[in-house]
Amino acid sequence: MDADELLVHECDVLIPCALGGVLNRENAGDVKAKFIIEAANHPTDPEADEILSKKGVCQCWRKHASVYVERGEGERRVEEIHDKAFHSIKNMCRTHESNLQMGSFTLGVSRVARSIVLRGWEA
Repeated sequence: MDADELLVHECDVLIPCALGGVLNRENAGDVKAKFIIEAANHPTDPEADEILSKKGVCQCWRKHASVYVERGEGERRVEEIHDKAFHSIKNMCRTHESNLQMGSFTLGVSRVARSIVLRGWEA
């Protein structure tokens, strides 16, 4: 199976992680995965983002897909933080009618902008 076939092969989760732009307008319509976890180098271009979002494919970045921690109290606390972060992203998605990827990006940018204002660094 060649790389192009692999990207559109029947699967539940697709994790492209080596090259940027491998999911694009030419192949996004043929993707059969229900979930795409972008592991590195922004493998999905903006046109593909839109196509996949309209298809109902759930896209997220690697850091939002998993949390690695030690067992015990630390794990419970990280799960709480992760859950809170996920709900914040979902609320941003609802507010801006966007997918998880754009919701997390928008949330991050808004937090940076807010911190700049709070520090008095306005331009």
